[in-house]
Amino acid sequence: MPENAETEAKEQPRRRQARGERRIAQLLEAAATVFTTTGYTAASTNAIAREAGVSPGTLYQFFPNKEAIAIELGGRLVHEMQTAYGEALAPVDPATPLEEVVGAAVDRFMAFNCDHPVFFALMHGPDIPGRMAEDHDALHTGLVNRLETLMTSLLPEAPQADVTRTAHMVLGLYKAGLELVLAHEGAEREAYIREVKNVLVRYLDPLVGDRLGRSGSTATP
Repeated sequence: MPENAETEAKEQPRRRQARGERRIAQLLEAAATVFTTTGYTAASTNAIAREAGVSPGTLYQFFPNKEAIAIELGGRLVHEMQTAYGEALAPVDPATPLEEVVGAAVDRFMAFNCDHPVFFALMHGPDIPGRMAEDHDALHTGLVNRLETLMTSLLPEAPQADVTRTAHMVLGLYKAGLELVLAHEGAEREAYIREVKNVLVRYLDPLVGDRLGRSGSTATP
């Protein structure tokens, strides 16, 4: 086989793979829009194909049904979220003011959720596929464990039950605020993000304020 022909033969599978990956990304982006707009139950493969600008037959070349699409999309988002909370819940320098610690973590999580509203729509819906429910439970457990580790470093003398309860409260308060944040846009969304930070600072300050630097409370009255 001539050298040029051999090179071309090797390149063809790579090009096909690259085209396939681009098509999958296109379909997942379309699915994210549909799931966010209509919810998982009301969504259909036809609607996803239409949003992606392809035929249903093209979609079925890559995914057998909408559940497979949701699982693939959810899996990618869970991985990205794990990276996000790994960065947001890193060990804290005791000299850092509590407001700064809370603000940085909330900003990191809010940025992810606002950039990917489909994550909340899928992971907190009443009808998510079973495997995604398992991924969500694992993510929740990982978040609580990470928060417990952070709380233990700030409250070394506290009983483990108190640390666990505090971690669950922090996550619960954040999730409650997140739902309100995602329901608004623009300046109102930013206002709700500030309120989430204020609530968390007010809750944590009596518990860990003495162990972290203070710069004066930024909470609104």
